[in-house]
Amino acid sequence: MADQAACSDLQLDHQLCFALYSTSLLMTKFYKPLLTALNLTYPQYLVMMVLWEEDGQSAGTISQKLYTDTGSLTPVFKRLEREGLLERVRRTSDERVVELHLTDAGRALRERAREIPDCVVMASGQGFDELNALKERLETLRERLKEAMP
Repeated sequence: MADQAACSDLQLDHQLCFALYSTSLLMTKFYKPLLTALNLTYPQYLVMMVLWEEDGQSAGTISQKLYTDTGSLTPVFKRLEREGLLERVRRTSDERVVELHLTDAGRALRERAREIPDCVVMASGQGFDELNALKERLETLRERLKEAMP
């Protein structure tokens, strides 16, 4: 009996990590058709949101904000540049630093993306306040996990 209780701790449906993982997968799938209409992938959309918030950020700063490394985002940056949505520019004071600047087309795309958050709210069946409270709880969890990292 004790073994059965211990094993229940390892049941997939009892795991917070799986609830987060599977929800993240479904969220990304939900976004796919919305972003396809903008000719963006989800990682590209995240980069664009960071730049719509503040243009001219460094690749390193964007990587930090998205909790990833610059190397994994470099192909995303390059594709967005090929699509004419941003320009990568080496900082004159330190050529090791690459800054990303929106083009006119990149800034214009923001208007077309404005409806996406409302689509997510409607699909969730929850109110804005409920979703915002959930987001804040997830951010708290993220920060605590970050602090617990060795």
